[in-house]
Amino acid sequence: MDQLDLLVIGAGMAGLTAATKAARDGLRVTVVEIGEDVGGSARFAGYAWTAPTREVMDEVNPGGGEALRHKIVDDFAAGIDFIRSVGVEAMPAQRILSFGQGHGFDTNQYVDTCRKLVTEAGGEVLVRTRTEELLLTDGRVVGARVTTPEGERELRARWTLLATGGFQADADLVREHVGALGDRMQLRSNPHSAGAGHRLATAAGAATGGENAGFYGHLVPSGVPFADPSDFVDLSLYYSEHALLFNLDNERFTDETLGDHLTTMELLDQPEARGLLVADARVHRDWIVASYVEGAVALDKYAVANRRGGRVGMAESLDELEYLPEEWGYDGAKIAAAIEQYNADTKAGTVTPGRELDPAPLDEGPWYVIECEPAITFPFHGVLIDTAARALSADGTPVPGLLCAGSDSGGVYHRGYAGGLANALVYGLTAAATAAGD
Repeated sequence: MDQLDLLVIGAGMAGLTAATKAARDGLRVTVVEIGEDVGGSARFAGYAWTAPTREVMDEVNPGGGEALRHKIVDDFAAGIDFIRSVGVEAMPAQRILSFGQGHGFDTNQYVDTCRKLVTEAGGEVLVRTRTEELLLTDGRVVGARVTTPEGERELRARWTLLATGGFQADADLVREHVGALGDRMQLRSNPHSAGAGHRLATAAGAATGGENAGFYGHLVPSGVPFADPSDFVDLSLYYSEHALLFNLDNERFTDETLGDHLTTMELLDQPEARGLLVADARVHRDWIVASYVEGAVALDKYAVANRRGGRVGMAESLDELEYLPEEWGYDGAKIAAAIEQYNADTKAGTVTPGRELDPAPLDEGPWYVIECEPAITFPFHGVLIDTAARALSADGTPVPGLLCAGSDSGGVYHRGYAGGLANALVYGLTAAATAAGD
């Protein structure tokens, strides 16, 4: 029977950050990971970013818990310092999205370095290890029973951290907490984040929350399956912020300019959770073929979707939209008329829904059409926590011995988003501090 200071369940950004900090502070640490390797979805990232101030965070994520969201802003710089402290270069700050600020860094190097530092400090990192249940004594979580490739073990610990990355790979939980059509979405993350943390926490008396909180994801071409993790970026239609999106009723339904990640949530609530994304030559020139983030590889998203067999088309004039394939289910003539009306409304300043960040007309031919659908990276519903990363029960009191960080946690974001790695980094470090300070 192992005796630990901190047991970490999940070896992604949050779990490895917590484990590394705790090991550096002299704590006895074991990390268990169900996958073949460490890293989780962090391996597919490359940037840690968030809102630059509390005021901006409040504006873009007003539904998230105030203290929780403010802590990410307040502690983000210390998180970047921690990345650098393990020997991983974090690039100078740059703009992310229309409002954020963050740093590019080699996430693969980071997670591999963290694993090395934990083991060099005498800790264990167990892969291909399933957590069967949390152990409780007199209402306190005191570790977990796990199954390793060599057999079953009981890992006893003063503190146990849940950091399994969310439940996006579990269709039932996605339907229940994200949306009725949520299970149709492609998985834009690692396949192992299938709700283990959620189930372990609730079985131990923790509460979950964030009803209708939404999820983080991006629009992708409909009917084009991800071939490998590189598609998580290559197929994401980030430029939708500058295009127009129509549902199957041939109507716009949201301000696309507020962010592709927000439009993605809104599209899930539309008929059949699919829509027609229309851009003109200006958007193609300035955004479709450009880098979404400075320094990133530029890809022609239209060409990629076309090459991969997506529903795409090009119209030299708006009248040609009338010839959209009937089986797609849209009325091209109505969409053309809606674009003409939109262009007229931009001059009069009467666009509805508004176009706050890019009110320019789409009147420069040709027009580029891609049918798109939402893809999920992780949900915002999760285990409720406080600012010490302690899991909370339904009455708001901490569940003794239980911590939670990263995408397993809820209450941080609510139909708004300001960085997944920032959340994991800040609350991973917080969890380690809580374990060290007990």
